[in-house]
Amino acid sequence: MKKIGILILFAFFVVQIQAQQKTTKASGAVLKFNETSYNFKKIYFKSDGTHNFKFVNAGKEPLLLSRPRSSCGCTVPTWPKAPILPGDSGVVKVTYNTHIIGRFNKTVTVYSNMQKPVVLHIRGEVIPRPKPLLPVKQADKEVSPVKK
Repeated sequence: MKKIGILILFAFFVVQIQAQQKTTKASGAVLKFNETSYNFKKIYFKSDGTHNFKFVNAGKEPLLLSRPRSSCGCTVPTWPKAPILPGDSGVVKVTYNTHIIGRFNKTVTVYSNMQKPVVLHIRGEVIPRPKPLLPVKQADKEVSPVKK
């Protein structure tokens, strides 16, 4: 009977410690993005494929971003290296290589000292630039071909 009482007491302390750890983590840094997805729709070949994902540290401790991971080499993220203080904001800039024609759907996973990583999505379609139209001379329009 004494052993059961000790086991119950031990289980009670374990539950209390876990609850305290969850409360401590929840009051830490909180990475909150204004948006986590952006659609470029149709963009021209060799145009600017950059989008800024704005965020704020909504927690009570400084936020530290570690190296974000992109889903491929055609997507390059840049991020603030310094700690983001509580209430301060920042930007994760994601640039897609628009030298590749076609549809794209890419992700960037942002890791921080927060519990869970945040996944940012970009999508769209790179289309060829339209060919410039050559000007037509007025004289060429008025002349009709001679029939024989």
